[in-house]
Amino acid sequence: MGCFACFDGGNKQQRKEQERLASAEARAKAAEAAQKRQEQFEKSAAGRAARAQLEGMAKKSANTDKGEPVLKWQMN
Repeated sequence: MGCFACFDGGNKQQRKEQERLASAEARAKAAEAAQKRQEQFEKSAAGRAARAQLEGMAKKSANTDKGEPVLKWQMN
């Protein structure tokens, strides 16, 4: 069998290609599942609350910046 080891190159190449395709398919399925979970979260009460909190923080940070320094100190 050792003499025919060089003829196995095609099989190895084919196996690597199959593994690459399987890996790509698995990544695509994982991305699709993650997208579905994200959509479900956004529709849930927790997702809506998180979005409202982020929007509230964004509004607050936009309103508090009036050109004044954040850290104020005095020398006596």
